[in-house]
Amino acid sequence: PTRAPRQRMRGDDRRRQLIDAALHVFATRGFPGATTRAIAEAAGVSEAIIFRHFASKEDLYAAILEQKGAETGLADAIEGFRQRAAACDDEGLFRDLAAKILDSYRTDPDFRRLLLYASLEGHTIARVAQQTLELPMFGFLRDYVARRQRAGVFRRGDPGLMVFALVAMPVYYSIITRLVGVDPTGKADDEVARTFARLFLDGLRAPERQPPTTRQRRTRT
Repeated sequence: PTRAPRQRMRGDDRRRQLIDAALHVFATRGFPGATTRAIAEAAGVSEAIIFRHFASKEDLYAAILEQKGAETGLADAIEGFRQRAAACDDEGLFRDLAAKILDSYRTDPDFRRLLLYASLEGHTIARVAQQTLELPMFGFLRDYVARRQRAGVFRRGDPGLMVFALVAMPVYYSIITRLVGVDPTGKADDEVARTFARLFLDGLRAPERQPPTTRQRRTRT
């Protein structure tokens, strides 16, 4: 019997296939260990097909970030965060932020592994990811914390460090549970997000001012 002719993929479909295959290879081997041959084998194509769509391995690496940046829905998430901020809904804002971080590690662990590899290897893509995905969010949160400090709601301190503390909880939890595969709690993401938001707010809120004692009043007079 004659073999049926193989249907060729359209250019956009082939490009997406190569990006998906490369994402998994980069995420498991890092940039130095991810060869175009390994990527071609993962995609079920020849290396020539890869270079027909991407000039180099670096271009393929950058295409992953570009595609994933568009898929993250970061712009929509930031708009939701801005609405929470405008209403001064501290707990809602921090809960939604934690939930977004947890969801990103749950739905796309390969991309998170890739970014972790890129940071450890000092690759350019890590700096690009920081500029396009992380710094805008960091600036927004830092400004919000500073505004709430001026209003007397949050305690004094460096707002940037406070934002790091806020982000650290869901990120570290996600790395351990999603990337390492150790989950001793077994809690659902929504419960984890609520818990982290409340813990953070308990430490961030300014202590209530207590009325001066009799001894303090005498000292002042």
